[in-house]
Amino acid sequence: MQSQFDLVGAFVPTIAAWFVLSLAVFVPVDAWLTWRGFYRLFWHAPLARFALFVCLFCGSALVAANH
Repeated sequence: MQSQFDLVGAFVPTIAAWFVLSLAVFVPVDAWLTWRGFYRLFWHAPLARFALFVCLFCGSALVAANH
């Protein structure tokens, strides 16, 4: 697996691509969970949102690393 890729003449680390992919998945999931009232179950909703993003980010990295 490459550690960098070329994006319009600039080398970008692959972790940035995983970050963007995770963010693209996180935004609609977060909107749906907010609409369903899921975050009312937590004392600190921003912390729950951050934990969800970290899980998505690490999960996408694990999936990408195993292929």
